[in-house]
Amino acid sequence: MNYAITCKILGVILAIESVFMLPALAMSAVTGDGARNAFLVTLLLMVLAAIVMTLNAPRGRQKVSPKDGLLIVSLAWILVSIFGALPLYLSESVPTYIDGLFEIISGFTTTGATVIPDIESVPHSVVLWRSMTHWIGGMGILVFTLSLLPKLGIGGFQIFKAESPGPVAGKIEPKMSQTAKRLYVIYMFITVILFVLLLFGGMTPFDAIVHTLGTVGTGGFSSKVDSVGAFSGNYIPIVLTIFMIICGTNFTLHYYLYKGKFKEIVRDDEFRAYYLIIFLAILIITLDLYFSGYGKMSKTLVDSSFQVSSIMSTSGYSNANFDLWPTLSKYILLLLFFVGSCAGSTAGGMKVIRIVVVVKMVKREIEKALHPKAVVPIKINNKIVNEEVVLGISSYLSVYILIFVVASGIVASSGVDLITSISSVATMLSNVGPGFSLVGPTQTFAFFAPGYKLLFCALMLLGRLEFFTLLALITPRRFRERI
Repeated sequence: MNYAITCKILGVILAIESVFMLPALAMSAVTGDGARNAFLVTLLLMVLAAIVMTLNAPRGRQKVSPKDGLLIVSLAWILVSIFGALPLYLSESVPTYIDGLFEIISGFTTTGATVIPDIESVPHSVVLWRSMTHWIGGMGILVFTLSLLPKLGIGGFQIFKAESPGPVAGKIEPKMSQTAKRLYVIYMFITVILFVLLLFGGMTPFDAIVHTLGTVGTGGFSSKVDSVGAFSGNYIPIVLTIFMIICGTNFTLHYYLYKGKFKEIVRDDEFRAYYLIIFLAILIITLDLYFSGYGKMSKTLVDSSFQVSSIMSTSGYSNANFDLWPTLSKYILLLLFFVGSCAGSTAGGMKVIRIVVVVKMVKREIEKALHPKAVVPIKINNKIVNEEVVLGISSYLSVYILIFVVASGIVASSGVDLITSISSVATMLSNVGPGFSLVGPTQTFAFFAPGYKLLFCALMLLGRLEFFTLLALITPRRFRERI
């Protein structure tokens, strides 16, 4: 591995993180909320670390190997979380550093789970930084870095492959830096539009920016204890519902929309499956709630649509306590925990494309059982899927299930009930946020012991990096070489 270039890129990433922290520092300085020194100390440490890491960096054109890409991505997420947690701890917004680490990893991985019971008592600058981590982590600070890498003399496609969620990483432009820039232009455009719409809905500028960052990054951190339920009327839930669904869509399709390639969008198998799942889930939950006496059909439809889009996009916002909903509705939401949104979006979960491939795999096995000599390729968007990709998806699902089963057992050993242990692990691996029972939408993860919080931190990182990026680094060398 090229440790010199790895160190250089990590230093650049720390420098970029420090720039993203400046708005929170400025807010603290202007409002005098008491967190200014916490940000100043953190920024000083980050800048010093960045200087040291880039001081003896190699010059000239440098190429990043696959192993380097894995190492850079894994260490980058850990490093930005370690430094990003400092303002929360130094400002005494959380009681321990582990709590701050849990909170900030939850932010960067766009999980949205929290250990802070009363977020409204936390300094606004800290709340802003907490939400900024959603926006940074949604598209990925590494994707932002990729747009700068050519200027640093570094080729970054291996980083993009290790960072990108989904079974296949693709480019929308010939050059990797151009792809990164296009993605961020789309990302910022959606951010600005949603911010303006939320202002029209009566939100204060602070609440609007916090919920915009959480929605576009599909994270779900709110500035209110009651999340979106703190805002009256249907306008805000409807706007957020639309944008959560939009941000759960593959950003490549947003680019196609910009280019006017409407046929490419409509013919996309994952796109159609994504919206079909959302429609069916809303329909079932709406009917279940309505016939259970939930309320008027209009209110029932708004709440069910909001919660389905929130869980499906792994945003994790809530405008109602869905833990009190009928069993069927909670069952549907639990299934959505695992599904997630589209590959190439800011959302977590298994990704719809993997579900589509698995369904086609089952169909193929049935056909081969009837016709043993038949050659039945799996096609997505009328293109044959490489068998290596199919094998990778099977491996991913196997690892997901294994980690889910083992981690659920470990959490159950803490003494919590079965629903809490299962839903807490599912929401961590899929980066959703709230679960059911003791970790429901009105609860927090604060009651867990530090060891379990560290386990959740690992699960969130594993879920965001889709297992293999981290697992490839911690496996014994001979197995890693085979991989």
